[in-house]
Amino acid sequence: MAKKRPQTKASTAQLKDGPVPVVGAREPCPCGSGRRYKACHGRSAAHAVTELVQRPFEGLAGECDWVALRELVPAATVGLTLRDGLPEGVPSVTLATVLPMAWPALRRDDGSVLLALQNDTPSGDLSRDLADTLRRALTAEPGTPVASERAPAGGPRLQDLLDPGADFRPVVHPGFEFWVPDAENATAEVTASLERANEAAIPTVLLAHSDAAYWCETPTKNHLRWVMPYPEEKLLDALARLHAAGTSGLGEGTRLVGSFRAHGLIVPVWDLPSTMGAEDCEKPATEFAERLTAALAADTPLSGDERRARGGLTNRQVTLS
Repeated sequence: MAKKRPQTKASTAQLKDGPVPVVGAREPCPCGSGRRYKACHGRSAAHAVTELVQRPFEGLAGECDWVALRELVPAATVGLTLRDGLPEGVPSVTLATVLPMAWPALRRDDGSVLLALQNDTPSGDLSRDLADTLRRALTAEPGTPVASERAPAGGPRLQDLLDPGADFRPVVHPGFEFWVPDAENATAEVTASLERANEAAIPTVLLAHSDAAYWCETPTKNHLRWVMPYPEEKLLDALARLHAAGTSGLGEGTRLVGSFRAHGLIVPVWDLPSTMGAEDCEKPATEFAERLTAALAADTPLSGDERRARGGLTNRQVTLS
């Protein structure tokens, strides 16, 4: 049998206070334990950056719209307000659904920053990854894109960088022309990327009188996808009550067909007739919200019909994140 390796003594005194610096995986851990970093403090650091955060936008203004822009809306922008104000030389910071060539962020020639929301991120904490990209974009050279990098385990999250009291008001665009303020001087690569993105974009409209409710048009039928802030189990119970009572629709020819689960929130989805536009959804959606509020307040056990309706809605649920 192989001999046991004798326990190595720490070459330096162990760190008692303060954070342990990040070093190479095979280097001695700076805490002085005598073990390699990957087997000591590197283990918890790696876990911190890979553990999935179920609700990465929780605590941000407009959490439901953050989810919608991340998963459902092709082309939209929102002006962001930083907690500590804009740095010198940065006139504005704008969140965008996507950017050309899938750039995570872009520092424009005028110093303004665009941050992309729909890019893949390297860890399980979307908020931390986006915050790291934003911080690097704020100091990037004007006129340059920002590459994707792994965020440090203890780095700030969006909740640390953004003003929690600021309005979050998405502007939904018919296409991606917001990429190029000066289209005549855009590179051929950016122009080609713009054309491809516009061809793939599904027409989408944010309802004016219902928070985070997005109408969209497809070739065969239209849909309403509504990101809701309520706890999943409570919301499914309420939807089941309405569905069993025949009041879960948005008018003639509409049907609640299921829901998405995205970033810890539920997104009910309705099929709509192809003739039903976004403006036609405004009044029915407002009336549905009133019925839903009453159903959410109910505390009696679900009836047999309601339980069956709930089971059907649960079976037609698709997880996006």
